[in-house]
Amino acid sequence: MGKPKIRLFTLSTCSHCNKTKKFFQDNGIDVEFTDVDLLSGPEREKIVEEVRKLNPDVSFPTICIGDTIVVGFNEERIRKALEACA
Repeated sequence: MGKPKIRLFTLSTCSHCNKTKKFFQDNGIDVEFTDVDLLSGPEREKIVEEVRKLNPDVSFPTICIGDTIVVGFNEERIRKALEACA
């Protein structure tokens, strides 16, 4: 079993999103992130719909760790999700 795929859906100007990115960077954890506010047109619409399926409130950050969704920067929940996928 490999490392879980981790995706972050963020806003470039959101302090909680930036804390989330920093948490993963400081812990040496590879993530794929998308700054939704920097997208436009059909690409943005597609990503917003993807986020809506994971988090109906479409709030940020929305974090996907394997099959677990964490909404907002909650270090304890993020660490638990990472441990569950380890």
